[in-house]
Amino acid sequence: MSISVKHKSTVDNVQATAVRFANDMLYVALSDGRQVGVSLKTKWLRWLAQATPQQRKRWRIDSWGDVIYWDELDDGIEVCHLLDRRPLAE
Repeated sequence: MSISVKHKSTVDNVQATAVRFANDMLYVALSDGRQVGVSLKTKWLRWLAQATPQQRKRWRIDSWGDVIYWDELDDGIEVCHLLDRRPLAE
C-alpha cells in the first residue's frame, strides 16, 4: 500500500472523494488531498480483483464519506482501513 501525503490529518475527519483503478492498483482520493494506493493482489481485496472492469466502475461513496461500496459486488472498503498501517486480518 502506498500513501501520498500532502496534508497531515486525522482519520476521523478524512473522507473518500474519488476512486480510480490503474493496472492492478486501487487508488482512493481523500478530502485532505492525499491519495491512497492499494494493490488488488492484496488478499483482502480478492473480491475486487475478481470483478470485471465494468463492475469496478460502479462504486459509490456513502453519505458520510467513510465507506466506498460496490452494490453489485455486495462489498466495500472503509477509509479507516485504508489509512491503518497495520494489515487487515486475512
